[in-house]
Amino acid sequence: MSTVVILLIVIAAVVVLGVTVMALRTRGAQGGRSLKRRFGPEYERTVARHDGDAKAAERELAQRVERHGGLRERTLETTEVERYEARWTAAQERFVDSPKDAVDEADRLLAELAQARGYPDGDQYEEQLSALSVHHASRVHGYRRVHRAARAGAEGGSGTEEMREAMVEARALFEELVAVPVERHRESHEARKKTGGHMPWSFTGRQAKGS
Repeated sequence: MSTVVILLIVIAAVVVLGVTVMALRTRGAQGGRSLKRRFGPEYERTVARHDGDAKAAERELAQRVERHGGLRERTLETTEVERYEARWTAAQERFVDSPKDAVDEADRLLAELAQARGYPDGDQYEEQLSALSVHHASRVHGYRRVHRAARAGAEGGSGTEEMREAMVEARALFEELVAVPVERHRESHEARKKTGGHMPWSFTGRQAKGS
């Protein structure tokens, strides 16, 4: 084989290698942008947990999508929605007199509700949270906060204001999971005004004991 032919083969191999490397880099960059769009704030939290290592965070998020991306949420029956809504309302009202009990109930309720929608068992908190982050990335942190508040409260390390903020943020995930139309919330609010009921979550007029 002549020197010229060998040289051409070497050049072709280098070109192919270069194109492959560039393609892999482009795919990686696109994958990172796709994950960032999909997970939003959850992407940033995962990067922070990995001490700023975006590649490690993206590997974790990609694994979450691989494990849970195909999950199909089960639709709740109307009676189930009403039952969960009643329990959440009761938890909010209980917060005024017993913030810890309210947070504990919110934590349990979200775990049960997520399981009812088809997510992993609530006893597997980390796995359930991971699955929820794939389908409710913008709201899942509320569950994380209320779960931590419940655990910290059990050890006497969570203040009333911290628990209140956790409940408020967790409510956003609750509403997504029960898929309550905005119109129903508006009707419920109007009904409460007509009956003279108060909105316990505004904390107007009454404050939680200990705050």
